[in-house]
Amino acid sequence: MTTTVELTRFKAARGDELLAARSAMLADFEKDRAGFLNARLVRLPGDEWLDVVEWRSPADFAASREKGANLPGIAAFFAAIDALVVAEEGTRED
Repeated sequence: MTTTVELTRFKAARGDELLAARSAMLADFEKDRAGFLNARLVRLPGDEWLDVVEWRSPADFAASREKGANLPGIAAFFAAIDALVVAEEGTRED
């Protein structure tokens, strides 16, 4: 089985605000985003973060992107992000 993986690296100087918004963002994803499987947030040096999100399919990931920050928990998490560094999509092959 292959899983679509979203890799988003971003800058967020307000890490406490980002972390405080995380649980509501994940709850919004679980109730509103078909095909959302899980997410892991990695703290990197220099106020950078890596969000690793797994989706059932590329179509599910694309549909999620179209929705954007449509719910309050998602909007609060996105608001804590200062700048996008890079966003990529791949597949997990295990």
